[in-house]
Amino acid sequence: MAETQAAKPPRAAEAPGRGAQRFRGLDRSALHHLLWQMLQGRRFEEKCAEAYALGKIGGFCHLYIGQEAVAIGAISVLQPDDYVITAYRDHVHALAKGMTSREVMAELYGRIDGCSKGKGGSMHLYGAKQNFLGGWGIVGGQIPLALGAAWAIKYRKQDSVVLCFMGEAAVNQGAFHESLNMAALWKLPVVYIVENNRFGMGTAWERASSLYDISKKSCAYNMPSAVADGMDIFSVRDTVQEAVDRAREESIPTLIEARCYRFMGHSMSDPVHGVYRTREEVEEAKQKDPIRIFIDLLKENDMLTDEELGALDARAREDAEDAAAFAEQSPEPESAELYRDVYSVESAQGRMYFDDLIRLPVE
Repeated sequence: MAETQAAKPPRAAEAPGRGAQRFRGLDRSALHHLLWQMLQGRRFEEKCAEAYALGKIGGFCHLYIGQEAVAIGAISVLQPDDYVITAYRDHVHALAKGMTSREVMAELYGRIDGCSKGKGGSMHLYGAKQNFLGGWGIVGGQIPLALGAAWAIKYRKQDSVVLCFMGEAAVNQGAFHESLNMAALWKLPVVYIVENNRFGMGTAWERASSLYDISKKSCAYNMPSAVADGMDIFSVRDTVQEAVDRAREESIPTLIEARCYRFMGHSMSDPVHGVYRTREEVEEAKQKDPIRIFIDLLKENDMLTDEELGALDARAREDAEDAAAFAEQSPEPESAELYRDVYSVESAQGRMYFDDLIRLPVE
């Protein structure tokens, strides 16, 4: 019989010690870069909320405010040729993988200078040069795609790893179970990271799953698993680093549950509180803001001054403003763009080529 646990909100684990040993040898510059990335993501998302409210961003828009430690902490341990794929709450993942705030914001505005030429929008960011395989709008749709990318890495005998992010609601999709079973069976270099922010849209996790502890689902596939404090960037880094090393050196997949909390609604059309959670619950969660936790830790260890923090935040705000200004002046796609990039280029034999070295030229 499946193990059960009393329903209660997931709480992030307490940070294991607050000394400089948690920095794992990162120097002041590297630590400041991590903080800058978190501030960049936060200010970018705040600018998105403002632009959406003004009608400049249309369609669905899912903000990542409160979860920055997960994407940035996890992606920070990767090599440049590693791959990342995620769901529709994808803005900060794209930035962390090296895409510019300009091309991401332009995509949200539906403009031609966007990373998907304005045809993807918020949920479908893509960066081939950065090995960012996209945000995907179908719940769980990215999970088997990550499996395929990991299979390709192993087939080509490459030294890369795939990070596959998803929300906890995707765990109940059939594609999750099929993909994890195949990844373990074939021993593929993929790390599955479940960003458990407790709510799948407006449904609390304990109301949707018979098993409370997501990490324990790995036992069905004989796969290693771990739980990370998703509000602590160092907990995420340490947990993901171990899994990435395992995938790269032994080609063994891992399931990670990162327990976090989103401070915004499910999407911009969803209220922050008052429907499925109370104002008090949200405010209590904000006391564990991952950016504030990181700032306090750096200051306690004399690795950050108020002047340095002010400069980093000013730079992040300027970056968001610049991205919005760039998106504003970027042209809208011409109608001919509707017919571009619909079909892949094929050879005379009808086989599709995906390798840049052998792809047929496009007129």
